Amino acid sequence: MSSRQTKQIIGAVVVLISVLTLIFSDNSSSLSSPFKSSSVSPTPTSVVVKDVKGSSVSEVSNIDKSSDQIPEDVGVENFTASEGQEAYKVIKVVDGDTIDVDINGEISRLRLIGIDTPETVDPRKPVQCFGREASNKAKELLQGQFIFLESDETQGGRDKYKRLLRYVFLPDGRNFNLLMISSGYAHEYTYDEPYKYQAEFKQAEIDARSGNKGLWSPETCSGNK
Repeated sequence: MSSRQTKQIIGAVVVLISVLTLIFSDNSSSLSSPFKSSSVSPTPTSVVVKDVKGSSVSEVSNIDKSSDQIPEDVGVENFTASEGQEAYKVIKVVDGDTIDVDINGEISRLRLIGIDTPETVDPRKPVQCFGREASNKAKELLQGQFIFLESDETQGGRDKYKRLLRYVFLPDGRNFNLLMISSGYAHEYTYDEPYKYQAEFKQAEIDARSGNKGLWSPETCSGNK
């Protein structure tokens, strides 16, 4: 074999090695890239906002906005989730204004700011008129759902029973506290100091009364208003 032939063979081998290297490199990239963008992780108890509104949230269950007496636009303008803000899962609805939420693996009891629903679980009081309806509506909208929470420094972090004091926002951005009042399931309630959404909550009760909604209906709780 001549020197020229040897050089041609060596050149062909080098070219072949280069081509094979490029092929394997491309295949490796195409196989690995999907896993970089769609890694598998356990189902979380809290999720993160994808955009600046609560309308696009990873792992959040859908809310049925066709529920009776539930306005679709109530409170939406009140809440803008910040990027990376977490949503938390409702573990239990105690009654219309009290819920248990999983916050970073710990179950915390929350008392909703600015509203009061008829009693259903207070051992010191009988079940009050429209209390079961309010509790059932809260369960319908919140049980097992992921929600956003907002505190209010005017009210402090907790009440005298050590419950967290919070506003609750649904995945679609609606203020649940306000929604309960506007739909006639709750009274506006100021405990001591004025709170952030007090004016809106008070107006919502006026509107619910004038519209004979829920507990304000003439056919509901007659003589107990």
